[in-house]
Amino acid sequence: MLDLTDFTPDCSRCAGLCCTALPFTASVDFPESKPAGTPCVNLQPDFRCVIHAELRPRGWRGCAVFECFGAGQQLTQHIFGGVTWRDNPALASAMFGAFESMRAIQEVRYYLRVLLEHPLPRKLLEQVTALDATAESLAEASGDTTASEPVESLRTQVGLLLDRASQHLRGQAPTPGTIPSRVRAHADLAGADLHGATLDHADLRGVLLIGADLQHATLHLTDLLGADLRDTRLHGADVRDALFVTQSQLNAAQGDASTTIPPHLRRPHHWEGD
Repeated sequence: MLDLTDFTPDCSRCAGLCCTALPFTASVDFPESKPAGTPCVNLQPDFRCVIHAELRPRGWRGCAVFECFGAGQQLTQHIFGGVTWRDNPALASAMFGAFESMRAIQEVRYYLRVLLEHPLPRKLLEQVTALDATAESLAEASGDTTASEPVESLRTQVGLLLDRASQHLRGQAPTPGTIPSRVRAHADLAGADLHGATLDHADLRGVLLIGADLQHATLHLTDLLGADLRDTRLHGADVRDALFVTQSQLNAAQGDASTTIPPHLRRPHHWEGD
């Protein structure tokens, strides 16, 4: 199984960065607002969340869905040597400012590592490996994690590479052409009825699937990069080898024990039957 330990959040090794560095606004995802750089009211002195086991029923759905791809522990332990903003308040601005950039780096590293599990042509494989090394170097940098230029450049390069890799992998479809014409990249399919649909090798990159019915659908090598799966019904669906699926996407969706997910991801606790 793919080892993604470095990209799995470990709150015990973090300094509550997602609960402090990021802002949020009162909405369906949060019961109240908070500015960036201010600790959440639920954050305890030991950086634990006092309502972690009850986030959804208490209205903190945004927290239950969010994933930092391991950026929290990467910053806290590797960049700042385990010293927290509470240990040294002078570090707060630097830690909070670096968090979003580190999360972006960790996210692209995650995509690249997942991609390396697929059979790729030699040239593509070399490019993926080279960018993975570049991303790792950025993640290990000690002084410039807030610099936007190298991070944005990395994201642009990785985005183009993921697109080429996706086209290659999806191009292996034995019988293309069975996918509904409305199912295409960046389409608005909110609330769409795709129950039982065969979406194998489809490009669903950036598709809006809020509240859509994908129950018992198959998504073999389907590109789901950036797809919005909030409340998407995945009961009985097969997404085990869909491309670029993240834990955050599964956290946002609805599913059950019969939903087949990638082996390196966790089945969300709120799914029916779990």
